[in-house]
Amino acid sequence: MFSITVDFDPGTIQRLAQARRDVLKVAIEIPNSTPKLFEINQKVSLKDSIRDVCERWNVSDHDCYALQYADSKQYITEKTRSEIKQGAVLRLVLAPSKVVEHIVKSLHHPPSLADKVQALKKLSESSADPTFSEEFIRKRGIQWIVHEVEQEECQGEVLAYALTAFLELMDHGFVNWDNALTHEFLKKIAGLVNKINDADATILQRSLGIMECAVVNSNKFYHEIQDSITISNLISHLQRSNAEIQQNTIALINSLFMKAPSDKGRVGGRRKISDTMAQKQFRTVILNHVIRTPTAIGNEMAHQLHVLQVLTFNTLEERMMMKLDPAVQEEREKLLELRNVAFETSQHVSPVSKRPQGHITFNPSDFKKLGFINTNNPVLDFDKTPPGVLSLDLMVYFARNQQDNYIKLVLENSSRDDKHECPFGQSSVCITRLLCEILKIGEQPTEVGQHFYPMFFTHDHAFEEFYCTCIQLFNKTWKEMSAIKDDFDKVMSVVHDQIVLALNTKPASMEGFKQKLQALSYSEILKKRQQERLDKEQFDSQAKPVVELQQEVKPEIMDLIRQQRLNCLVEGTAFYKISNKRRDKSRWYCRLSPNHKIFHYGDIDDSTVTPGIETLPEKLAIADIKEIVTGKHCPHIKHARAHKSTTELAFSILFDPEEALNFIAPNLDIWCTWTDGINTLLGKNMKSTKAKSDLDLLLSMEMKLRLLDLENIPIPDQPPPIPELPRNYNFALTSA
Repeated sequence: MFSITVDFDPGTIQRLAQARRDVLKVAIEIPNSTPKLFEINQKVSLKDSIRDVCERWNVSDHDCYALQYADSKQYITEKTRSEIKQGAVLRLVLAPSKVVEHIVKSLHHPPSLADKVQALKKLSESSADPTFSEEFIRKRGIQWIVHEVEQEECQGEVLAYALTAFLELMDHGFVNWDNALTHEFLKKIAGLVNKINDADATILQRSLGIMECAVVNSNKFYHEIQDSITISNLISHLQRSNAEIQQNTIALINSLFMKAPSDKGRVGGRRKISDTMAQKQFRTVILNHVIRTPTAIGNEMAHQLHVLQVLTFNTLEERMMMKLDPAVQEEREKLLELRNVAFETSQHVSPVSKRPQGHITFNPSDFKKLGFINTNNPVLDFDKTPPGVLSLDLMVYFARNQQDNYIKLVLENSSRDDKHECPFGQSSVCITRLLCEILKIGEQPTEVGQHFYPMFFTHDHAFEEFYCTCIQLFNKTWKEMSAIKDDFDKVMSVVHDQIVLALNTKPASMEGFKQKLQALSYSEILKKRQQERLDKEQFDSQAKPVVELQQEVKPEIMDLIRQQRLNCLVEGTAFYKISNKRRDKSRWYCRLSPNHKIFHYGDIDDSTVTPGIETLPEKLAIADIKEIVTGKHCPHIKHARAHKSTTELAFSILFDPEEALNFIAPNLDIWCTWTDGINTLLGKNMKSTKAKSDLDLLLSMEMKLRLLDLENIPIPDQPPPIPELPRNYNFALTSA
């Protein structure tokens, strides 16, 4: 017998493994046939692999065929063949170039209208594949579709399939939108978008999609598109029951607004779109026909509503980033109006009749009562951006539209002492800045954002009403916290949590938002913060690195608890004697010697002086103790009619000969201390509930101290991997 051993070097083994990975086992099918198992070598060219497949299927002209995924119907190319997975199901189909040739021939010289419709249908289905689309575009397919759509007779199914194919082809980014679009084409699409009655759903949906993409991707056709679209017609499309049409309509409005030029000279620019979005009709249609529909809102519709909400709030950015200009008479009159409504209206004096002419001067005492910081010149309170003059706009809205609440709030605080006064002016500025931060005013909508709040679609002045509710919430929370001026930031932090928590419930209306806030009092916020802190501590304590650290620290903590128990035993405790007489209150004392060798005990009088060891005549050596028993197992409890509370506090030390030292502890804390201490002397584990609670408390405190430097740093569930050992250790430093 001979045995042959072949040694392969690591490089050879690696090459063999790679060779096995390069060979993929896949199933390949052709129409009307059962799939067959094939092996495809990724190192062999795709063309050669297709030829081998054709030979096994007895298919000639292998140059006319390509491989395609059976499920997605995406063609496989040399660039994408690396994405093929083991066990994939492929199809042997005509190559994209051959399919394009057939479609182009059918489109240019169709035998009948039905054949043309079938060719366009095949085109719209195949255009989702980038390989096919690139081949069709190379044959000037985009130009043919644009020209076809421009024709007056292009209607019905022909138009629907043509628009679908155009969208799919342009979606791959092979052609620039400015190069593909024409004036006549856009005019035809705009006419389809503006069509209200008898508009085909598919054609309208595709037309809205083309217009949106044209606005987003074209630089030279924006004004033409904006001028050609009637906004009222877009609002009518939102009332249709077709969710895709509603979604595309909102997307078109959003894109028109986002791409609107910032120049103020052009009539009908961004202001035109923002005015449309502020119309009650537009808001009502969105609310009743989109948000409050019985069907669930999809992810894409939620995204479009998110974008719409962000764009609507961003119309406030200009005022938010603008300082109050003292030279503008109207702005200074707003400040005077705040003062007049608060103090003169309450005295039945018209603020309008009191408005001075010309230059306006401010009374510092009035603006001190209003809670402004710069009482001599309140203009300076609006010098910081954000929130700029937006906060003044909101304060004036509050004073005009909720006059009773405004007067009540101002007068209530002005009647308090200076220490507990809630400054209306200062809090309004800070609340406005807080609301701008929460709603991210001034930031562009994210591509994946889906958060929107239905309540902001229920009011013509949603942000202003939002402010009015929140400024009254601030005053309410201030009173609940019994706050002083130094607590301003603390109150603001609580109000922030209240607003965010209420918004997270997505209330359906402003009244629903107010009801949510009523349930989120200051005490409720404290409970939630406490629970969050406990949850975080519990989560962190379960991380593997923390658990390992706890196991390392735990023995030290247990030793500390044992030492504390022994120290208590050395100090000693007074126990009541066991007697059947209720009035017998005589006591005896027991304590452990400092060397932990002997228990000293004996009777004591009623004095509170701790007896010394030398005054206690009886002794019990620790070495003589057999065991400790508790509860109903104690000799003095077993044969006596003891009350339940007495049984729970009883314990006995058994020693030779059959004798026992019996105890009734004054309370549960002393019972735990003594039983733990005696078990420690006997070398046993501490079993009391107090030992466990002390361990949990001390271990938690120790972990917090040790992890203090990791505050706000996430603790991983698993420790970092240990790197592999080096191939050699020839990396020691050598002298130059």
